[in-house]
Amino acid sequence: MARRPKLTAEERNTLKKSGYESIVLKGAGGIASAPVWSKLTDQDAKDRILVIVELSGGNDGLNTVIPHADDAYYRARPNLGIRKEQALQIDDHFAFQKSMPGFERLYKDGQMAIVHGVGYDQPSFSHFSSMAFWQTGAPNSGEVYGWLGRMADAIDPQGHIQNFLVNIDDHQSLAVKAKHHVPLVFDDPDKFSRRMFHPEAAAIAAGDAASDASSNPSLDYLFDIAASASRSERLVREAWESYETPVDYGLVNWGLERVAALIAADFPTQVYYVPFRNNAFDTHVHQGNLHTRLLSYTSDHIAAFLSDMDRLGRGDDVVLMAFSEFGRRVGENTSLGTDHGTAGPAFIIGKPIHGGHYGAVPSLTDLDGGNLKYTTDFRRVYATLINGWMGCDAVGTILNRDFEPLPVFASAAA
Repeated sequence: MARRPKLTAEERNTLKKSGYESIVLKGAGGIASAPVWSKLTDQDAKDRILVIVELSGGNDGLNTVIPHADDAYYRARPNLGIRKEQALQIDDHFAFQKSMPGFERLYKDGQMAIVHGVGYDQPSFSHFSSMAFWQTGAPNSGEVYGWLGRMADAIDPQGHIQNFLVNIDDHQSLAVKAKHHVPLVFDDPDKFSRRMFHPEAAAIAAGDAASDASSNPSLDYLFDIAASASRSERLVREAWESYETPVDYGLVNWGLERVAALIAADFPTQVYYVPFRNNAFDTHVHQGNLHTRLLSYTSDHIAAFLSDMDRLGRGDDVVLMAFSEFGRRVGENTSLGTDHGTAGPAFIIGKPIHGGHYGAVPSLTDLDGGNLKYTTDFRRVYATLINGWMGCDAVGTILNRDFEPLPVFASAAA
């Protein structure tokens, strides 16, 4: 049987503009346009895995990385300020909440870089806008592709690396939107299947099985995507069903255990994007206990994932970055919560990094209308991951200008 002719770049772009960019799956937002179960040719590149964790809602950085040695913190937060004796001290100036032993262990083991004062010029206090700026890596620009999508396009301009991007969510994040890569997007592996009406099933199955070339390259391309969707949903479910681990991922399993299952099954994916969803960190009212629980779920889950990577023999291959779209105001509000702010900490975590503090610590008294003045542009964190971890020197192209990477990996290699 003859093989279908490959589409030209122009034909593929035409299909994308027509809305055939991805096939929507139940619990998913996209599918690779080629078979998912392939190996990368470069072993070193294949082994590098980047996991991005999004803490949606605007995490309160001051009650995450607690500046217990700064009296201004307690003056601004007479009720919400967490006392030194009630926290997990990591050095003479900072501490984590007592609900965060996983983070404490990672930091003290040298596997966590805390980047202080992360933000950007002319910050937005809108969840939607600020998250879009972080996801595109291009504040106030109207950029249509995500920073991870542009990174994938820079590393593999022809889209030959299949399933470069995986997004664990019920819809596709802007962060992974690319010009030449279609991310694999799913939420519940047990429900990972294409949406269809029952009378359509037989016709779709026949289309998946079709292998003859036709006179219509565009139709053949759609058949290829449909067949890839069938393979993908099966392989994801098989990976999940065969995955077993003794590692306790905590009380709330919000996505990293699904990443671990794919890594255990030797998926070729190099970038995973996993949100802690539903604006969970938007703590305007009675923040204390809620925020403590959220940080427990976050710390336990991330620490467990990295422990699982060690168990799988992949600890040296995985780096995780956690961020939130903005921090909170320095002072507590009258509802015993905190309102939308500006800068906050980001975390780069994993065995390959050199742990410690990076970026200048913002002043708690020299404020901008009650908000922290950012000291580290968030795109420096991205540049660190793009260049220092993924080994891509096209930072200026991806981020639209050059940003100096933090010495998180250079120090580790020294």
